[in-house]
Amino acid sequence: MEITGKTRLFELLEKYPQLEDQIIQAAPAFKNLKNPVLRKTVGRLASIEKVAQIGELDTFSFVNLLRKLVGQAEITPSIEPGPIIPEIKYDTGDPDWIRGDPEFIVDGTALLAKGDVPLHVINEHLEKLSAGGYILLLTNFEPQPMIDAVKKQNRKFYHKRDPKDPSQHLTYFQ
Repeated sequence: MEITGKTRLFELLEKYPQLEDQIIQAAPAFKNLKNPVLRKTVGRLASIEKVAQIGELDTFSFVNLLRKLVGQAEITPSIEPGPIIPEIKYDTGDPDWIRGDPEFIVDGTALLAKGDVPLHVINEHLEKLSAGGYILLLTNFEPQPMIDAVKKQNRKFYHKRDPKDPSQHLTYFQ
């Protein structure tokens, strides 16, 4: 079994029971894994990515730590081409703060395809934004949960469909 962010806890602990203490140490909320009944229910639902998220850990680093503990090679990030940036046409109804180039571009569709959580990336970039900068999130759906999460942070956002490809959504965060 290869350990990835999508690996379910139950499967992982069935194969590598020695990792239980490491998982509980990383995310104390999972201490109930010691209970066999809860281990079967929670363990079948929770992935390594979820454990890392609850433990406020970087998923990539946590997966590699677990892999190392069982003798698997580390996963190295692959170099992938960046997102295809749509030609952005500014409409008269667009807010002034989205004019100019984005400081960060996040391909939410690609992140989800890899099992990553775009909101984590958005939040990391929001912390690094310079004054007047903004993030452009590219998705093939309206990212309402991300918009709601950013609204709760009292941040600006703007969403529209790509005028040249209505299946693509452009969401701006500041």
